[in-house]
Order: sequence, then C-alpha cells, then structure tokens
Amino acid sequence: MTQSLNQKKIAILVADGFEQVEMTEPRQALDHAGAQTFIISPNGDTVQGWNHFDKGDTFPVDVPLSSANPAEYDALLLPGGVANPDQLRVNEKAVQFVQSFFAAGKPVAAICHAPWTLIEADVVNERQLTSWSSLRKDLQNAGARWVDREVVVDDGLVTSRKPQDIPAFNRAIVEAFAAGHPQEKPLSGVR
Repeated sequence: MTQSLNQKKIAILVADGFEQVEMTEPRQALDHAGAQTFIISPNGDTVQGWNHFDKGDTFPVDVPLSSANPAEYDALLLPGGVANPDQLRVNEKAVQFVQSFFAAGKPVAAICHAPWTLIEADVVNERQLTSWSSLRKDLQNAGARWVDREVVVDDGLVTSRKPQDIPAFNRAIVEAFAAGHPQEKPLSGVR
C-alpha cells in the first residue's frame, strides 16, 4: 500500500463481541499507512474481541463513546461480528456517532455484520454495498442495493463481506481514507 494517511485520525467503533480479525487487521493496515487509530466503545476500560464463536483478546478502549467527539476524526471503521453491531445499533449515542460521519461527508468502512449499525443510522438507502450474506434482506429492506462482492466502494462508504475479504477491504479503506472521499449522497434519512 503506497497511500499515506498522514496522521489522519481514524475512529474504530466497537462493543464487546466484535470479530477480532476484522478490527486488528484493518487497524494494522491503517497504522502502517500512517494513520492514528482509536478504539471507541460504550464499554469502560476494555472491549472483548471474538474469534468467530470463541472469546478472543481484550483491547484497551482509547476513548469512551460517552466522551468521543466525531468532529475529531477523519474517518470511521466499523468491524463486524454478530454481537458487536447488535449492541451498537440499539445504543443511541453509537447511532448518532455513526450518523455524524455521514452528515459531515467523511469516509466510513463497515465489514461483515457492521452494516446493521448503518441500517439503524438510516444511511444505506440508495447505496450499493455488501455484507455478510445474512444481512442481504435487512439491507434491501432499508433501501440498499446489496451485491455479493469482496469489497464495494460507494461514495465514501466501503463495505466488505467477511474475514477472507480483509486484504481487499484493507486496500480499499486505505485508499478511501487517504482521499477523504466526500460523500455526495443525500442524507435525508439522517436524523
């Protein structure tokens, strides 16, 4: 990856139960490209990763969601896992945090089950994206155009399906975050 993120600040929003590799590998790619990454969570001090059905490692929370200011970050990464986005989508502060990136036209990346949070934030209507296959109907019902591809980039929104797609996802997020793709889609659904 030859793109440089020149100390851009990237928010990584997670709750317990995120798919560990969907956070650690993209974070490593972003850090390697020169970004500063910050784990933001509704949890207190640490957040628990998972390796599919088994507990993974715990990670320190850099910024509690309660005090995180989205204006301080250049882009947002949403790892997947089942429990993680399911918790985030019912957390009003998390949904507002996600919405603020779209309202400001900042790039956002989501992998696997993370688009559940995007649905709750009302930001998928008329966008093309991908996800873990079980979210297809959820996304279509929210107005998205779902496709089965390893990575999809739609106007500053980067989505991917699963851990096996991480290499392509990493390339796409570094490129999108470096460019700072301003989003031009109407945000009528953003509250």
